Amino acid sequence: MQISDTWDKFSKEQQISHLEKGLPAPDSAGIFGMSLKETESELVILPVPWEATASYGSGSSRTPSQIIFPSHQLDLFDLSFGEPYKRGITIAADMEELAILNHQANKLVSKVREGSGSFETDSQFINQVNDLSNKINRAVYLKSAALLRDGRKVAVLGGDHSSPYGLIKAINEFYEDVGIVHIDAHFDYREKYEGFNHSHASIMYNVMNDFKNINKIYHIGVRDFSKDEYDFFCRLSADARSLVDYSSDVYKKLLEPNGLNQLFDRMCDFLPDNIYVSFDVDGLDPKLCPGTGTPVPGGLDFEFIC
Repeated sequence: MQISDTWDKFSKEQQISHLEKGLPAPDSAGIFGMSLKETESELVILPVPWEATASYGSGSSRTPSQIIFPSHQLDLFDLSFGEPYKRGITIAADMEELAILNHQANKLVSKVREGSGSFETDSQFINQVNDLSNKINRAVYLKSAALLRDGRKVAVLGGDHSSPYGLIKAINEFYEDVGIVHIDAHFDYREKYEGFNHSHASIMYNVMNDFKNINKIYHIGVRDFSKDEYDFFCRLSADARSLVDYSSDVYKKLLEPNGLNQLFDRMCDFLPDNIYVSFDVDGLDPKLCPGTGTPVPGGLDFEFIC
């Protein structure tokens, strides 16, 4: 019998021991070569294959399924983070229906963008997409809330940047004082972008409007935004709820003696103890992620993020 036939029957300790010896995981294994139950894992990653409102490039909905096999090639030990895999990391396996909702919404979005010639018909399509977004958000919220109650840490792997709304809603209910570290090329402060209530370009606008316990947000790497988004940021900033270090600010700090420590001190002084990290890959320099849907010149390097 091949190991691939029995791998998920191995205990957490047996799987870790196997991988630490440098032995390969079977192709069918889960994230980082492990196939763990949620009850064995401190971190549960929710795969959200949703990209219906992506406004430029597409393909992010395939990320949750495509990232697993390449993750088998990563060395689990890391000088910065040690051995977090020993605490258990898994991808939730009961989110398959979300891909069906994404497929339905993609067809509707295509109709909206092609234009029917009728405002009433286009509005109907937009409303249907918004309904599907609400179903995605509800599914992610219910799963996240159940995991948080069970003592798990939860992450969302998208999909476009609207994907974590349900998780942030659950965090808002689970904790009283939360700050967001938002790594992104954009503020994501647009209201109903293209008519979609939960566009990828609206996630932080919705979060800062909808959730009373999400008190502060720190943006880093931002370099592309509209005047309306900037005005919204200024209103939050006036209430000491929003702070930004633009991509250009980061590189200026790197040229100053002790500049990076000053930047991090400023961030830590601003944020509360409970932190949610929201990482959009376009926060990186697009030479590092040429497949991102909304590439913007400039951006952060891997070394800075790590």
